[in-house]
Amino acid sequence: MSTETLAHTWYMTQRQLMAIVRQPVFLLISLIQPVIWLFLFGNLFKRVVELGGFGTTTYLDYLVPGIVVMSALGSSMWAGMGTLEEIERGTLNRFLTTPVSRSALMNANVVQNGISTACQSVIIVLLGLLGGARYPGGAGGLIVLVAASILLGTVFGALSNVLGMLVRERESIIGINTFLLLPLTFLSSAFMAPAQMPSWMAAIADFNPVNWAMVAGRSALAADPDWGDVLTRGGALLALAVVAVWLSTRTFRSYQKSV
Repeated sequence: MSTETLAHTWYMTQRQLMAIVRQPVFLLISLIQPVIWLFLFGNLFKRVVELGGFGTTTYLDYLVPGIVVMSALGSSMWAGMGTLEEIERGTLNRFLTTPVSRSALMNANVVQNGISTACQSVIIVLLGLLGGARYPGGAGGLIVLVAASILLGTVFGALSNVLGMLVRERESIIGINTFLLLPLTFLSSAFMAPAQMPSWMAAIADFNPVNWAMVAGRSALAADPDWGDVLTRGGALLALAVVAVWLSTRTFRSYQKSV
């Protein structure tokens, strides 16, 4: 990637970040649901760790990485709505008449989503700490958790952009996201340890990218981190993110030709 493309990407990213900053209510609302999940489920299921298989004696310790990853998934899946809005307003088409890098037009959305996911993840981790969660893996483990969330957000943010350019209908995006969100969440170890899940659910979770991020984060945060799990799941997420971004760029080039 050239220096010019990087500069264009950062400029376009700043533009999108400013749009978010100008909507503080949106930022507040995006944090309400994670707080509800964190403290409502943290108290409702706090005794479930007595069943075993959670790797901790405190359910909140187990839950925080799950909520961080869930929040990254939930926010990134709607990236395509922003792309669709820019198409409907004609903003995207106007940018096509400028010298701005075509890769930057798509990559900026992914970078902005990554920055937003990182900030959201840090806030959730701090809220968990205030609620009594502890992170034996320390700063290194937390960095891995945030990085895994960013990679997952990149995957679904890029795929959401692809969806936005292909279907070009809000109702379709809403329907597809609503259909996918809960299965992706509950067919993972977000709330329950794999040892306590039905065998068929645990088998599906092994192939679920959402679960990969959770396993990588929890493994890194453990008192005795399993770096094998971190590297395999993290590497799989990285490879998937590269493919998703490539697919997003190719779809954008197809859209550009159709204008």
